Amino acid sequence: MPARPVPMKIWIDLDNSPHVPLFLPIIEELEKRQYQVWLTARNSYQVCELLRLNGLSCQVVGHHHGKKWIMKAAGTFLRASQLLPLALKQKPDLVVSHGSRAQTMAASVLGIPRVLMFDYEFSNVTNFLNPDWVFVPDMIPMESVPQKPDHVLRYPGLKEDVYVPRFKPDPNFRGLLGVSQDELVVTVRPPATEAHYHNPESEKFLVETLRYLLDQPNARVVMLPRNETQATALRDDWTSAIEGKRIIIPGKAIDGLNLIWSSDLVISGGGTMNREAAALGVPVFSIFRGHMGAVDQYLAKAGRLTLIEKVEDIRAKIVLQRRKPALWGAANRSAVLDCVVEAINSIAQNKCLPAHR
Repeated sequence: MPARPVPMKIWIDLDNSPHVPLFLPIIEELEKRQYQVWLTARNSYQVCELLRLNGLSCQVVGHHHGKKWIMKAAGTFLRASQLLPLALKQKPDLVVSHGSRAQTMAASVLGIPRVLMFDYEFSNVTNFLNPDWVFVPDMIPMESVPQKPDHVLRYPGLKEDVYVPRFKPDPNFRGLLGVSQDELVVTVRPPATEAHYHNPESEKFLVETLRYLLDQPNARVVMLPRNETQATALRDDWTSAIEGKRIIIPGKAIDGLNLIWSSDLVISGGGTMNREAAALGVPVFSIFRGHMGAVDQYLAKAGRLTLIEKVEDIRAKIVLQRRKPALWGAANRSAVLDCVVEAINSIAQNKCLPAHR
């Protein structure tokens, strides 16, 4: 009897919180196609909590090294060196990530084919890493992608469209937060102060936003700090509002999509939560003050995202009103998920992208 063929192995690295929900359906679809998926993760932001929340088993390697660029660079090289012996042992056939520099560096040293996804063209993830294939949303212009055109997949829609169609609302979610159904709930995500693209002006916008919200007696703020350092600073700055339960900081990782769906509006200093809200049809306002990426420009032009561009916009543009959630029916399939998985499969089998670039 001929030996059963060994399944191809795909290495996925989760080095930031948004990568956990993004890759969940991708992993499931790859396993349905008989691929073996090897997972690694970086202990940064809420990655490990989200791994536990979703029951994902993986090897956690390395951690976040703060906002100083020299420490970021040193941390990336250190993590790449830690991943190298693991990859040598696992022998993956293909690596996939959404912007993992350390994984891409390690795979490059070992000569493993590399797929790198990104949706913010100013993140500088490809400048020196030279991945073999790049996946980006189709609203990002080709001139912003430093890769040969025949090695670029421009998928339709947002990366959030990979997993948002599978969302199933929990009607009791507000109760889990200790918020009543008749209160106006605003979810706020602070800016990524440790990101290399951070503009300190975003922090000023956050302060003015919270002052505006706290002026409204019926508003409750659910704050999602990016890490414990940021959470501690927010608790120190807004002690009275937190003790009075005007601001709620969850004590553990929670389902972000259910939080957004249960909110009347979202105000965020980052990208993923803005785009998740847009994908769910929840009013969303961006206080991000870095270089505006093509995806956010597209959403703003389409009326799915409101940009807060000066302090005066906070009170002039942010409309505080209760939202009536539309009926949400989980889609059977996600066209973006199918597109991404088909491309990964085609690369793994044939080392080329499918024809629908």
